[in-house]
Amino acid sequence: MPALDPRHTAERIVGIFRARQPIDALPDALIPGSLDEAYRVREAYEAIETPRRGQVVGYKIGLTTPIMQQLCGVDEPCYGAMFHSEVRTSPAEVRVADYCHVGIETEIAVRLGADLPEGGGRERVEAAVESCMAAIEVLEDLRHDYRRLSARSMVAGNVWNAGCVLAAPVTDWRKLDLAAAIYRLTINGREIGAGKGADVVGNPLNALSWLADKLAADGRPLKRGMVVMTGSTVPIQFPQPGDRAVVEVTGLGRTEFVAV
Repeated sequence: MPALDPRHTAERIVGIFRARQPIDALPDALIPGSLDEAYRVREAYEAIETPRRGQVVGYKIGLTTPIMQQLCGVDEPCYGAMFHSEVRTSPAEVRVADYCHVGIETEIAVRLGADLPEGGGRERVEAAVESCMAAIEVLEDLRHDYRRLSARSMVAGNVWNAGCVLAAPVTDWRKLDLAAAIYRLTINGREIGAGKGADVVGNPLNALSWLADKLAADGRPLKRGMVVMTGSTVPIQFPQPGDRAVVEVTGLGRTEFVAV
């Protein structure tokens, strides 16, 4: 298969997401042949969307569990950008009608207090974390058929990110064991699922370290003030109007997503 033109491919993928029409999967002609090619398409996607959605203020990390990596045929996570206009503070009302199929995930977010121009491994990356907080990632999956999921198509579509909802930041997070932290999701007061930090590649800080190294190698390093969503411990859920979703994380507060 000939190499895709990243800009042209990204324009077509952006058009699909903006149309908010359900699809089983991206058309074969738009799926990159490799992850490297997918990231070039993703970079073009970001450039196209920045004027509309605001500057990139952070990143989301996806495919952080062995099950999801196996499903998508990869042995590492993946990442997408988050845009300024879509970073919300709790409690946040989100209009379901603004999406084809809005989903939420149960996460910890970190905010950086220092640049990471060279990545630098787990200890240096951990030292750069200013605060941590309970977080909900907001996604648009266009009713994708998960049996046809691939890392290449997800990355080309910016890993479906549609922002986040953040709890108040916790600056004394270092007294916590993030690997042991319990993440709990409830919707309308009913517990949907729970997990712990160790479910995210052993520790959410491991995911952050992976991202820092990946972005530094790509010449797009993490910077002071950026927010990173480190990966979900509960399967994606799809709230309906009237639903109130709450994520609570041990020592890191709670955040609320209200579907309207």
